[in-house]
Amino acid sequence: MKRRNFLSLLPASGGALATPSLIGRSRSASSIQNKKRIRSEDELSADVVIAGGGLGGVATALAACRNGLHVILTEETQWIGGQIAQQGVPPDEHSWIETHGAPQSYRDYRTRVRDYYRRNYPMTLEARKKERLNPGDGSVSRICHEPRVSEAVLREMLNPYISAGKLKVLTNYKVHAGDTEGDEVKALEFLDTKEGGSVWISAPYFVDATELGDVLPLTNTEYVTGTESRNETGELHAPEKADPQNHQAFTLCFAMDYQPGVDNTINKPLYYDFWNNYVPDMNPPWAGKILELNYSNPRNTKPKDLGFHPEGKKTGDKLNLWLYRRMINKNNFLPGTYDGDITIVNWPQNDFFEGNLIDVTKKEFNKTVEDARQLNLSLFYWLQTEAPRPDGGYGWPGLRLRGDVMGTEDGMALYPYIRESRRIKAEFRVLEEHVGAENRKMVAGQEKGKKAAEFYDSVGTGYYHIDLHPSNRGDNYIDFGSLPFQIPLGSLLPQRVNNLLPANKNIGTTHITNGCYRLHPVEWSIGEAVGMLIAYANKKNVIPRAVREKENLLADFQEWIKTQGLETHWPE
Repeated sequence: MKRRNFLSLLPASGGALATPSLIGRSRSASSIQNKKRIRSEDELSADVVIAGGGLGGVATALAACRNGLHVILTEETQWIGGQIAQQGVPPDEHSWIETHGAPQSYRDYRTRVRDYYRRNYPMTLEARKKERLNPGDGSVSRICHEPRVSEAVLREMLNPYISAGKLKVLTNYKVHAGDTEGDEVKALEFLDTKEGGSVWISAPYFVDATELGDVLPLTNTEYVTGTESRNETGELHAPEKADPQNHQAFTLCFAMDYQPGVDNTINKPLYYDFWNNYVPDMNPPWAGKILELNYSNPRNTKPKDLGFHPEGKKTGDKLNLWLYRRMINKNNFLPGTYDGDITIVNWPQNDFFEGNLIDVTKKEFNKTVEDARQLNLSLFYWLQTEAPRPDGGYGWPGLRLRGDVMGTEDGMALYPYIRESRRIKAEFRVLEEHVGAENRKMVAGQEKGKKAAEFYDSVGTGYYHIDLHPSNRGDNYIDFGSLPFQIPLGSLLPQRVNNLLPANKNIGTTHITNGCYRLHPVEWSIGEAVGMLIAYANKKNVIPRAVREKENLLADFQEWIKTQGLETHWPE
């Protein structure tokens, strides 16, 4: 169904889509919020100001504080942790994560999560003794765990710096405006979304670790959005025509458990009839209705059946969605601890295609997120009442929304799971030919193409297949193989602005390569590299860009970051 038809069925409170006319230029549609501040005694300051408390923001703060800088870390929700906490997504990781392919500090985080459960939860002896404990035994990750535990562990890692006076964490503070002068950012203004009011914070260095690259338009930092054309990038899987408003779907995740024999059926959602008949308008076509146990196979977009059983029982050769992102397996805990397992719903059935969150008005943003919430409620009601059961019946009324797990009243995540952001116009842009398995062989040859491109300025490593979810403009899955890759320093440097760095999904990738650089450990790697880059540039009294431009500085910087657990190359 087209967006215009969809909107006609939803509440009249929504606004029209804002069309950004200046994307990619020195000013954007939102840059009218850039303003000169009136300095006051209430203004805060630090060595580094980080907007966004996700994994990239936290990793930046840890690295900067560890190296002697004073940091203010802000987050617009009440939790830190980004996609792993307030978005409720257990970590998507590669198969080597236990030993390499991420910074040591990220693996320390994972160890702390396991230790947190052993210290605080009534676990069975068998589970407690597992070296590589997976609290939920979800199939998506070797360490599926609760968002609340993620937040607690990240706080635990930051607490020594808070105690020492090196770090201030401001939650419920959203970046609102910027004060710039030439190629420098002087200060950012943050709104207190809980108590009201605002505060300006000044610093020599700023980091945009927001989920959508919100600082970029506020500081006139050049950026791009959406899809590039094949003519522009030469990428094998890029479309013929660029579309700045074509973004991957976001997902408003939610948590649920199952109480056998209990009727937890919610009231029929207001737009249930719409969503129960909704067929995504995709090219190639979607498998059928969105509220069915099937979807388009990401690798070939052909229909693929799925299973569902909230007691974790096998569903033949079909993936049991209940097990996919299960974050609590009740069998890992003493009898009576849990009524049933707890799982996160981040499935094809609640990817939201009918809207966009980038460069739109606040009214449109809120309206689109509410539309996603209505889809979730409809999916949950469908699971309770109409989902086919293996015994031939329909519905699982014992399903229960778990708002307490997500830090909300309604069971939904505190913030949408964002797969795609504004992206800086960087000194260097990562293309499919650098990391895509097929495209790499086309440009490097069959033998050299077995490995991703070597970046002389590498500051990190990562791996994930290139995984693009269906888009708001009707692209179905784009999903194909990639190669273990490096993170080039050039992709972290804006072309013009000197003292603002990205630390989330807003680095110098394309729409295509974002598909493998957007995952949990890569975001952490980016953030830690940025925090150390700032510390190094500050010590050497140069702008961050100079570290890449000067051969001796770059070599020294790369050796230094390795002494603190960062990896610049994959092992042979």
